[in-house]
Amino acid sequence: MRDLSATTEGTTPTRSQAENEVRLPLIALIGPPNSGKTTLFNRLTGLRQKVANYPGVTVEKYVGQVQCNRERTVELVDLPGVHGFSARTLDERVTRDVLEGHAEDLPAPDAVVLIVDCTRLESQLMLVEPVLKLEIPTLLVLNMWDELEERGGNLNEMELADLLGVEVVKTNARVGLGVERIKEFLLGVEIRERGLPPPVRVLSNVPRGVPLPMIDAFTARRRRLDKVVDRASFVSPAPARLTAALDAVFLHRIWGPLVFLTVVIVVFQSIFTWAVPLMDGVELLITSSGEWLASKLADGWFRSLLIDGVWAGVGSVVVFLPQILILFLFLGILEDSGYMARAAVIADRIMYRVGLQGRAFLPLLSGYACAIPAILAARTVEDERDRLATIFITPFMTCSARLPIYALLIAAFIPEGRLLGPFLGYRAAVLLGLYGLGIVAAVVTAFLLKRTLLRAQPGSFVMDLPSYRLPSVRSIGLRLLDRSKIFLRRAGRIIFAVAIVLWVLTQFPRTDAGPPLIEDSALGRIGQVIEPAIEPLGFDWRIGVGLVTSLAAREVIVGTLGTIYGVEDATDDSITLQETLRRDLTLPAAIGLLVFFAFALQCMSTVAVMRRETGGWKWPILQFSYMLFLAYSGAFIAVRLF
Repeated sequence: MRDLSATTEGTTPTRSQAENEVRLPLIALIGPPNSGKTTLFNRLTGLRQKVANYPGVTVEKYVGQVQCNRERTVELVDLPGVHGFSARTLDERVTRDVLEGHAEDLPAPDAVVLIVDCTRLESQLMLVEPVLKLEIPTLLVLNMWDELEERGGNLNEMELADLLGVEVVKTNARVGLGVERIKEFLLGVEIRERGLPPPVRVLSNVPRGVPLPMIDAFTARRRRLDKVVDRASFVSPAPARLTAALDAVFLHRIWGPLVFLTVVIVVFQSIFTWAVPLMDGVELLITSSGEWLASKLADGWFRSLLIDGVWAGVGSVVVFLPQILILFLFLGILEDSGYMARAAVIADRIMYRVGLQGRAFLPLLSGYACAIPAILAARTVEDERDRLATIFITPFMTCSARLPIYALLIAAFIPEGRLLGPFLGYRAAVLLGLYGLGIVAAVVTAFLLKRTLLRAQPGSFVMDLPSYRLPSVRSIGLRLLDRSKIFLRRAGRIIFAVAIVLWVLTQFPRTDAGPPLIEDSALGRIGQVIEPAIEPLGFDWRIGVGLVTSLAAREVIVGTLGTIYGVEDATDDSITLQETLRRDLTLPAAIGLLVFFAFALQCMSTVAVMRRETGGWKWPILQFSYMLFLAYSGAFIAVRLF
């Protein structure tokens, strides 16, 4: 690296030169959806990655560091999966801006790693031409090379490299084949100074009859790509026998939905069966560590704050981490195996009838993880009215933040028993019913929206189905680790802060005898102000406080109840809430609370993201009010039915 102190006297390094001296080379990773891009990103960066947002937009940005060798490290930014740069969607605009050097918080990339699925080379090459037009040093990664060979396909990668004028490497990102070749390319990347035009590549090997620069017209581009594919001796692989056999069942008009329903039942049953030993272990760890810590502290306000407030509040939420991870384990397996794309095709038959296109299924599906990225994923829906309708109904999908609430109340009030032998128990059936309740509400709401405020004809739905593949253990493991970090970060920040505030509110107003009874404290009085409004639902002031605090995040209500009961029953070292809930809450009220959370939009972060995505407060206010009305009405009816 050049020594800045050795500059010629009377001259000063420019700001761009100084930035180039301290920053790492920046590599942009780009590729179409389902090309293996995220798998390659995880394999190259491992745990050396962070997530943020691009300035001014809600698109998430994944940046990681790649350790090429002991001396060389580069930064890798994982751009959204796109098919081109038409800028019809926000993903495409963000990707184009980053590659052109217009992103506010990123310099222009010094090189591009472009990954494509070589088994679908004809369609995947549509992204190659606009990238090459940017004249940035590019490595073309032909992923899933093993499948191409196994299924009788063929491609002369050297000829393809000559035709396109770029380096080409064949890989299998799932097992790491070709990763070292990619690192060799990254070793040679040099930092380009800002403000200077990119280096011009000499394409002397491009044959006559395949001219560059590229022609923008799509028909014209299709013909040129056909010539490139022919000259590179590409032979399309035969359809995978396993894929064809499975699709004959999974995409069948009758068997397909039945298989999908079976998969869903297995997932929810496993949440209550597989997770029990893990949850017991986590609860034992939290309880025993709390007891040990309490024994080391003198009796006083600090001990009460730490044990009765923070430990009881945060611990009562952390105990549900195993259930959330099991849910994401199944979602990761279904997505990486290629089954999720088939589920979208099955869902399209229903969604078309309510006025939505099948493309909305994938954002809605991601809503089972979190409504925020699901709302962001609605950018892929090109029709504006369809996009708004998708955003509006997304919070009805049962996100992972609702799972601790559901699991707590179901375990406390629903007895364990068998409904369908070993396949489905009572608790899993209730959980499945709550997920189904959200789906029904979403379908009915979409039906009404598309015939009133957002009237429009549904667009066509075309999806390129990937072959079935064995999921990567490493990729799924990293995904679960990332989800654990997100969940624990929420517990460590939001719930921690709420637990402290709630504990403080339980300590005032002080009396001569010390802290007041909890019902006479500031927190109790706040709850009693709320209680008349929720009393028809069978809720007391404690639940009222939980409903208010859960506006920060849905699962906060569990931590709130943990803090309230922890302070109220300070002599009890256990953080288990089930017994205390059974004591203070009736079965109809518990069912009403479940229904309330199935409908209510108890997450202000979701409201904020919707405001940004829709450009104003009109739709968020309408959405919050509508869902609150459904939640209150549904809970009111449920209490009287049960």
